[in-house]
Amino acid sequence: MAASGDKDRLQVIRQALKGFPTGPGVYFMKGVADAVLYIGKAKNLRSRVASYFQEGADLAGSRSPMIAEMAARVETVDYLETETEVDAMLHEARLIKDIRPPYNTDLVDDKTFPYLQITTGEDFPGVYITRKPREKGVRLFGPFASAKDLRAVMVELQKIFRFRTCGLEIRADDEKRRFFRPCLLHSIRQCTAPCGARIDKQEYRKSITDLIRFLKSKRSSLLRRLNAEMAAAAATLDYEKAAELRDRIRLMERLDRRGIPEEHIQPEVFAADPTEALVQLRRILGTDTAVRMIEGIDIANLAGQEAVGSLVKFIDGRPFKSGYRRFRIKTVEGIDDYAMIAEVVRRRYKYAMRGQELWPDLILIDGGLGHLHAAEAALWEMVQQETRAGDAEQVLGRVRLAAIAKREEAIYLQGQHEPLRLPANAPARKLLQYVRDEAHRFAQHYHHILRGKKLLGQ
Repeated sequence: MAASGDKDRLQVIRQALKGFPTGPGVYFMKGVADAVLYIGKAKNLRSRVASYFQEGADLAGSRSPMIAEMAARVETVDYLETETEVDAMLHEARLIKDIRPPYNTDLVDDKTFPYLQITTGEDFPGVYITRKPREKGVRLFGPFASAKDLRAVMVELQKIFRFRTCGLEIRADDEKRRFFRPCLLHSIRQCTAPCGARIDKQEYRKSITDLIRFLKSKRSSLLRRLNAEMAAAAATLDYEKAAELRDRIRLMERLDRRGIPEEHIQPEVFAADPTEALVQLRRILGTDTAVRMIEGIDIANLAGQEAVGSLVKFIDGRPFKSGYRRFRIKTVEGIDDYAMIAEVVRRRYKYAMRGQELWPDLILIDGGLGHLHAAEAALWEMVQQETRAGDAEQVLGRVRLAAIAKREEAIYLQGQHEPLRLPANAPARKLLQYVRDEAHRFAQHYHHILRGKKLLGQ
């Protein structure tokens, strides 16, 4: 009977795969109750996924015993189609970090894709490859799919635009620059040496503007010129030069193997040092104990449809991805963020109320005073149902509640009607914004790109 059931399962999966596209994308292996077991990327979705379920396929030998075990548990397979292979790669990395499927062993750490950063806020902007971009005063391109390719492209770009890559602080009003000896890159004509006053500010910034315009464009004119030069070199039998130009063309084309900062978000890249923030937060909350565990809650929906609640967990000011949760909203019809917040609070903290899980030190709601009151009311209702009336204050005394509103960035604290407004550079505000933004991103990212796919396994 078991063998017959497995045969039926495979037949259903193979039939479904006939409707898969043949382009690039991300696929999702799902088990019981739509729980995501494994996420992968593919150049050809139909061909790649079908390879897991071919008759006579030896997955244990060709891939690994773990993959064979995973395939045996798959009930359904779904996909997210992307425009390019690079999009598929970047989406795969982000979704694995977010969902943390049990059979994915790669990409679950904090490794990130690199960016090309131009420090436009400086008199003489530098150009750098970085995995930790600055928050302000820079122009970012990426993330790039390959750090190796980006380093190689960087060399070629520097030959053309002759920008600086050093870490020197160079100011236009520094008269001592005239006596500074430039480095070797100036001698080999790969830098215009603003450090040694070999170029003025206006002219240097023009070359940076040209570089930015080039990175934003399709680069077709340059590629046409390089292709023409390669053809001319080959026609004169100068194969060495033709090969060099061919390699340069391939490098330039690899500039397109990148994502968009706003679309392919890597929030862990911009995380700040939380030590000072936690000390300040403890003082703001007026608690005698350290604020070690923070949980952030947000809601995502489209006109009340496919509503999702997200919960992110931070420990000692840093994301704890294993503690992230998503909740498909079950009890609320239409658009009612307050009721949805209340549902998530009840479902999440019923275990803490029973002593089966730890309470966080702070519950942070994405929203304003109304959202905070909704969460507080849900907790109070749970306390009254689960404990004796005299114990209610003691139970709620274990946790603080707060909310932070977008745009105004006003912080609402439990028991206070007037919001707290911290300076933009206050460490506590930055940490709360990070928790809030991570909860928002965790809900919205998955909700938007997989809307209608019904991949929520929680």
